[in-house]
Amino acid sequence: MAVPKRRMSRANTRSRRSQWKATAPTLAPCPNPACRELKPPHIACGHCGQHDGRQVLPV
Repeated sequence: MAVPKRRMSRANTRSRRSQWKATAPTLAPCPNPACRELKPPHIACGHCGQHDGRQVLPV
């Protein structure tokens, strides 16, 4: 099993971790022509309550 021979320095550790970024959430416009609010894909719209052309949430 691979084991590091020496402790990794603080600078090397931080430079490696600098690439761990949070990505912005993907947002798509609601397909309802009257709404067009941005929402996550494959999720019911929180503004109009529709998903896949059907009313699924009471609004």
